[in-house]
Amino acid sequence: MKKRVKPKSMEVVAAVIRHKKKFLIAKRGLSQSFPSKWEFPGGKVEKDESFQDALIREIKEELSVEINVLEKISSESVEDNKMTININYFYAEIHSGIIELTEHSDFRWIDKSDFKSYDFIIGDERILPLIF
Repeated sequence: MKKRVKPKSMEVVAAVIRHKKKFLIAKRGLSQSFPSKWEFPGGKVEKDESFQDALIREIKEELSVEINVLEKISSESVEDNKMTININYFYAEIHSGIIELTEHSDFRWIDKSDFKSYDFIIGDERILPLIF
């Protein structure tokens, strides 16, 4: 009988950045997994790092801006290459800096009503109805 191996898991954070009634989305670069898909920016949580600290670090690395992390929206689990990715979504706001992309190929500020016009990665697609 084969032994069942429990898949590895990874914690990830993502920022739903609001400004007035617009939301920031970013287009994944061609060298990333799920190239050219749109997403709420974020990344992996490092060992012994809080979700909030990880989100602040990732947004600084990817967008060159400082954010305030607000309330948690939701968590979603996605299976990818035999790994479970736990994505933790938070509302955030930019408090300083000008957006300069380092990993993404594009970004947009869009209305919630425009979400359906963009091809989001799967985890992000699932939380769209929860965003207000």
